[in-house]
Amino acid sequence: MRILIVGAGAVGGYFGGRLLAAGRDVTFLVRAARGQQLDEHGLRVRSPLGDIDLPRVPWVQARDIDRPFALILLSCKAGQLDAVMADIAPAVAPDTLILPLLNGMRHLELLDARFGADKVLGGKCFVSLDKRADGTIVHFNQRDDLAFGARVGQDGARVQAAFEALDNAGFAAQLSPDITQEMWEKWLFIATGGGITCLMRASVGDVVAAGGEDLICDLFEECSAIARRAGYPPREPVREAFLQVLTEPGSALTASMLRDVERGDGTEADHVLGDLLRRRPVEDVETPDRSVLRLAYTHLLAYAARRAREQ
Repeated sequence: MRILIVGAGAVGGYFGGRLLAAGRDVTFLVRAARGQQLDEHGLRVRSPLGDIDLPRVPWVQARDIDRPFALILLSCKAGQLDAVMADIAPAVAPDTLILPLLNGMRHLELLDARFGADKVLGGKCFVSLDKRADGTIVHFNQRDDLAFGARVGQDGARVQAAFEALDNAGFAAQLSPDITQEMWEKWLFIATGGGITCLMRASVGDVVAAGGEDLICDLFEECSAIARRAGYPPREPVREAFLQVLTEPGSALTASMLRDVERGDGTEADHVLGDLLRRRPVEDVETPDRSVLRLAYTHLLAYAARRAREQ
């Protein structure tokens, strides 16, 4: 199966690197600067689950795509999605499957509208990664789960073929029978973790040490209420596991969104927090001073406004 990995950043580089090291037919869609970096240094991953050093990495720019791919794995940032959809259009054939690993849910609506819902799988990954300035991808924990599944209209045989292409490739691939539920649950986790660590500019353990455990729980419950009204309440074992992680004393856990803020980069605040906030039913909207979600989102909007003013 010919696989196109859109981006060779933290997520795309990690999973694409694992696939390439496992002998899969992988090509990266990257900008010229990243392509030159891959040519000069190869693809390097530093991981507690095993390092990867690939001196030769197949890559292509959008203008050079001349035939379709069977599977397109999207690992771009939400703000890049419009440009990426234009870039991958020549790679999409009637039987192509698109597997997005973006956070939240808004991207599914955009991809469905552009390419048709029958081509767009649901997907999520649980992995803590970052990309250094030299292009090296650093994996921080012991998890590298990638789950995906059919949503509407996808042919079962094609989905199974995609799973076989991703399985046994050095990471934990899972074919989910209820991927939309899992995506909503992940959304609650990253909205809570990203919202609270960015709001406090601190790790989960630091927030707990400061007496902020109740704020973490309030934010998670506020996000969960939105999911509940949308028909995707977090399952109780998932809820308990997430809250344990999000309130663990001494935890060094921070969100990738906080790392973006600390580097002075743009964030996915609108896609992760803003879109969740916009989905609140009118009757559930609390007064502004009681909404931790609104406070966290406004905090990141203010950061973005200052960043734009100072550039």
